[in-house]
Amino acid sequence: MAIRPPQQLPPLRALQAFEAVARSGSVMSAALEMGVSAGAISQQIRKLEEWLDLRLFERRGRGMELSTWGRLYHPELGSAFDRLRAAQQSLWRLRTESGLTVSCLSSMASKWLGTRLFDWQATHAESRLRLVGAESEPDLAGGGTDFRISYGHQSRHHTHFTELFTDWVVPACSPALLQTRPTRTPAELLSLPLIGITWESSHLPPPTWADWARSAGQDDGPVNSTLTFSLSSAAIDAALADRGLVLAPMSMITGDLVEGRLVLPFDHRLQLPQAYFLAWDRSALNKPFGREFQQWVLTLGRRQAGISSGEIPLSRLTGDTLVRVDGA
Repeated sequence: MAIRPPQQLPPLRALQAFEAVARSGSVMSAALEMGVSAGAISQQIRKLEEWLDLRLFERRGRGMELSTWGRLYHPELGSAFDRLRAAQQSLWRLRTESGLTVSCLSSMASKWLGTRLFDWQATHAESRLRLVGAESEPDLAGGGTDFRISYGHQSRHHTHFTELFTDWVVPACSPALLQTRPTRTPAELLSLPLIGITWESSHLPPPTWADWARSAGQDDGPVNSTLTFSLSSAAIDAALADRGLVLAPMSMITGDLVEGRLVLPFDHRLQLPQAYFLAWDRSALNKPFGREFQQWVLTLGRRQAGISSGEIPLSRLTGDTLVRVDGA
């Protein structure tokens, strides 16, 4: 038989059979390990010897010993199979022992997803989740993060993503502020301390108080915020502390509205220029609860879209129905 070029590999099953017999010292042990008959192992060994045109074993009665060629071949081949087994074990550990890491814009983490994760955990008690609030986009392919919730053009950083929901902003304040400063018209509303939100330049900006005033028919003068925050969550916290009126994303104040911590003096909403999205690494869907978590978040997003736009009235929501996702 002509000698084959070294880059041409023998059949993998034959190599596996040879490695198992050489390592265990027994055809029967190799057969049990591979889940086949002893005859099938012997057949694979003959196939490999024919392919190499070398005798790898010396037959001693019913036993087999490595030949000189077999003793030279096995250490290198054994090392290769050891690396394959180590890679398989690493992948198995990632799939079975690691939880899911979810990266989220900081304000979305604290004001939207974070509170709802308790509902997820109540119905998926065996799952383990780690929520990371971050403004920069993670490298999902790097293996450290499984899912990412972000906004707008930042989706371009990821290979696999889908729209989650488009939010709306609305004026909100604490009930205590309205008790001390009652308002009856949009003009009176704009006389209250106004809390502004200015996002990073990488995002298209949300509507401003000036935009809201014009849309409400109050375009006869400048409208200025007395205090501006870069994080929506910080601006909302200031409103909760009776410091003023915030033009807040509905997704981040829905819970506060349902529980009565915030109120809407005038329910006049403006839509954000871009949508939030959910991105993921493909390997995350093969982890325990990965695919279920993806579908759960998407269902939350569809529900939030209805709440933010007003299609689902706040009067229909309670603390339970706010976070409950049917079928999850």
